[in-house]
Amino acid sequence: MNKSVLYILLGISLFFTSCIPVKDLVYLQNKSGTPADVPISEVMLKPYRLQVNDVLSITIKADDPKLVAIFNPTNKGETDNGASSLYFSGYTVDDHGNIRIPVLGEINAIGFTVEELRLKIEKQLLDEYFKKEANIFVLVRLAGFKYTINGEVGSMGTKFLFQDHVNIMEAIANSGDITITGDRKAVTIIRQLPTGTEIHDIDLTDINVMQSPYYNLQPNDYIYVKPLKQKTWGTGKTGIESIGTIITLISLFTTTLVLLKL
Repeated sequence: MNKSVLYILLGISLFFTSCIPVKDLVYLQNKSGTPADVPISEVMLKPYRLQVNDVLSITIKADDPKLVAIFNPTNKGETDNGASSLYFSGYTVDDHGNIRIPVLGEINAIGFTVEELRLKIEKQLLDEYFKKEANIFVLVRLAGFKYTINGEVGSMGTKFLFQDHVNIMEAIANSGDITITGDRKAVTIIRQLPTGTEIHDIDLTDINVMQSPYYNLQPNDYIYVKPLKQKTWGTGKTGIESIGTIITLISLFTTTLVLLKL
């Protein structure tokens, strides 16, 4: 009788400790108890500053296309937006922080925002090659928003999104979501800055994460989703799986006792 009670208690404890609770799986929960319709305060986004190995798409236009044809030796980047095409046809920031543009030569780009670089190129064109009447138009963009994600997600690897701003929820959705054994409460963001590397954990189950400066990603961010301890235990992720594990353990234990008595 005592052994039966022990088995039941063991099974109950294993059931409750091995299952992953719903509160660990739901994103953006209102944990503070404030009314649900209270708006999240806006977080000012810091402008991204270009780094080594960034790839840029640069287009120079004018009223007369012939005037700027030499600055645009290929229109490949305009017709084919694939990441591989942009890698070969775009302008890569080299180890010295420069890009090479036809006629203009080397232009320092590291540490500039794309808007600052656009103004810099436009000024040089007007100072050295064109008059204001030419109506020079310069467009500078990052050749895709690149980030890398690893760990407990559906699809790991380096991803490209062709948009200017990406938040962590969009990045995770684009990577097949976090698996049921992924830790949503401590998602690690590794960010490269001119001053060094920043590492920060954010809790995606808390709606207040939207106020974090790490909620909105920057190009080249690295995201790591750690596994929950339930995965390393090798038990069940759901109640049904846990019950199956419990039954298996009890059957194994009972069989062992029977064999020892023989």
